[in-house]
Amino acid sequence: MVSPSDKPLVWLHGEIKTPPFSRAGRIEAGYLLRLLQKGQVLGMPQSRPMPALGSRCAELRVRDVGADWRIVYRVDTDAVVILEVFSKKTRVTPKSVIDACSRRLKEYDRA
Repeated sequence: MVSPSDKPLVWLHGEIKTPPFSRAGRIEAGYLLRLLQKGQVLGMPQSRPMPALGSRCAELRVRDVGADWRIVYRVDTDAVVILEVFSKKTRVTPKSVIDACSRRLKEYDRA
């Protein structure tokens, strides 16, 4: 249940739906996002910091049937900002994803 004290999710890019997520993957992603909304700080293995984007940025790690999903986010005082949702196929986050997230953050902070 959503509480008035929960931080809203601000979606700048991406979505979580079935397909391509499996039902179980979508439920896990939703559960982790709900924890962030309630102010919980997540660590490994559910979330990994992304200092290249900023001190409050991280990626949620969702293992799914056919893919490992990443949800790049930043926790602000008033919201959880979703920057990207993508299927991770290598150990390194692609530079294109980091660049796109950085650009989205700058645009969001400017607005």
